[in-house]
Amino acid sequence: MSNQAKPISSPEEVVGVGAPLAELEGGFAEPAAARARPIPRISIQAFCENGATAEIIQIAAEDRRLAKAHVSVHMGGVEAAVTHYQQNPTPNLIIIECGLPRDHLLAELDRLAENCDPGTKVLIVGQANDVMLYRELLKRGVSEYLVEPVAPLQLMEAVSNLYNNPETEPVGHVYAFIGAKGGVGSSTICHNASWSLSEILKVDVVIADLDLAFGTTGLDFNQDPMQGIADALSSPDRLDEVLLDRLLTKCSEHLSIFAAPVVLDRDYDISVEGCDRVIDVVRQNVPYVAVDLPHTWTPWVKSVLLQADEVIITAAPDLANLRNAKNIVDLLQQTRRNDSKPRLVMNMVNMPKRPEISVKEFESAIGLKAISVIDFDSETFGQAANNGQMIEELSAKARSAAAFRDIALAMSNRRDTQAVKKSSGLVPFLEKLKLKR
Repeated sequence: MSNQAKPISSPEEVVGVGAPLAELEGGFAEPAAARARPIPRISIQAFCENGATAEIIQIAAEDRRLAKAHVSVHMGGVEAAVTHYQQNPTPNLIIIECGLPRDHLLAELDRLAENCDPGTKVLIVGQANDVMLYRELLKRGVSEYLVEPVAPLQLMEAVSNLYNNPETEPVGHVYAFIGAKGGVGSSTICHNASWSLSEILKVDVVIADLDLAFGTTGLDFNQDPMQGIADALSSPDRLDEVLLDRLLTKCSEHLSIFAAPVVLDRDYDISVEGCDRVIDVVRQNVPYVAVDLPHTWTPWVKSVLLQADEVIITAAPDLANLRNAKNIVDLLQQTRRNDSKPRLVMNMVNMPKRPEISVKEFESAIGLKAISVIDFDSETFGQAANNGQMIEELSAKARSAAAFRDIALAMSNRRDTQAVKKSSGLVPFLEKLKLKR
């Protein structure tokens, strides 16, 4: 067993205490709690004493962050682990649930250590919130100790920290944008929200356009790059920081695009592994990656949706969009039980002479509240698209410009602390006047 854990000084550090909101530059705030990072290709074997803990570990094992790990769950606690490893090699990580008294637990761990291979890490799930016990476990080479009850995310974060340096900056956040139906403006939402995010937070953002044949990222940013994402996908194993920098096209101080080739004289055969590899390399180099997905259904599109940190669904208020959006939401909630719900953006609402499903009915049917409702505005959006501009660049006073700012803040789990102002006493009165009119 190897000793990788850091000593603690108080019982609160054993169980973990949620951090308050941390203030950011520019008047923005975000939750300071750490995120569980993707866990490498390791083998994990768990030995539990009760079914509830075994179920928690199984839920964690099915999470996207452990997609590369091989996890097996056994019953019997530390005694079963000792017996098992007397005849079998140890995995990369052993998780043991143990409610034994302190001295008995330590004695069993001493027996376990006799059969542990070098480099094997051990994580204990126990009942005692005892700093002295924790320190004794550290002396014996135990890597981490968690106090029951343990939630799936807490367990994943603990395992992640054993194989990723918690002191380093986290890997970039991946946002997957997809339309509930073709032509609903998912790419427009993706491009404008990403641009707003880069301008508001002053952090680097990369837009990856995976609609290789018909993508509009180059047009929307008035760029015509010679190289782009197709070059990376054709040889994903060659992609590194140097090649990535060469293939990206810089559009502003903080925004770059991984443009699609948009030519039809070649076929595009994207593999799940190749797509994952390209996105992983990008997220290692920038804080935010926005993936603009085409409206199609392939194994790699499904993989991107399931592996993304956040999913943003754009929909128009009609029946086909409602059906498709519900199908996407149901799939994500079934397979991403430890992640936040997808975000819904209602676009092209209040189109003249078009019968529509009300936003309230749409939200109720799919079980999501829209983070933004954008009215149909063909003049503003059409002019911005033809000019190769973002909406806010064309007209900072447009209602949709404020909407994209709200989307950017919502999807990044931030809030504008400078925007919170005390309401004037005249506001209710003015609102009443508007209603009377």
